[in-house]
Amino acid sequence: MDRRESLKLLASAPFLPITGTEASGEPVRGAAEFFTDEEFRLVTVMSDLILPADQRSGSASEAGVPEFIDFMMTDRPELQVPMRGGLAWLDAYSRKLAGAEFADLAPDVQRRILDDLAWPERAPPQLAAGVAFFNSFRDMVASGFWTSQMGVEDLQYQGNVYVQEWTGCPPAVLARLGLSPAQE
Repeated sequence: MDRRESLKLLASAPFLPITGTEASGEPVRGAAEFFTDEEFRLVTVMSDLILPADQRSGSASEAGVPEFIDFMMTDRPELQVPMRGGLAWLDAYSRKLAGAEFADLAPDVQRRILDDLAWPERAPPQLAAGVAFFNSFRDMVASGFWTSQMGVEDLQYQGNVYVQEWTGCPPAVLARLGLSPAQE
């Protein structure tokens, strides 16, 4: 799919049922899908572990991140093999480590597995493939969330707002960062 086709698809998005939920709470996807149902479930679980709901905003899945990643797989075919391979690696590693596929494990076990992959400098060499996959996946989740309406609202992005006078970083932010006004 080239850019022009992608833009046409995005322009028609208000008229297509791309996302939503069934009465059961399960996501409903549109016609152009890359992931199998099992893969989509895994992508959803991982996305929500990376960006769970908090007091400011909803979770990655509530922002449509799994659907974004699904779209990216059809828009950028060169990502398909690494994504599908990474998901298969994660399920195989989870079965070996904990006796079940990743999405079927308890959340605390899922978090431990992802913690093993999230810190490249601490991960043992035999996890290098999983570390590379997870870091790429995490980047995609962040991109999907922070470009969604929910993510932009979470950032409290105001757009190009004219500032009459720049007074520097607010004192509360400096204090939270452990900086003094002189270190700005």
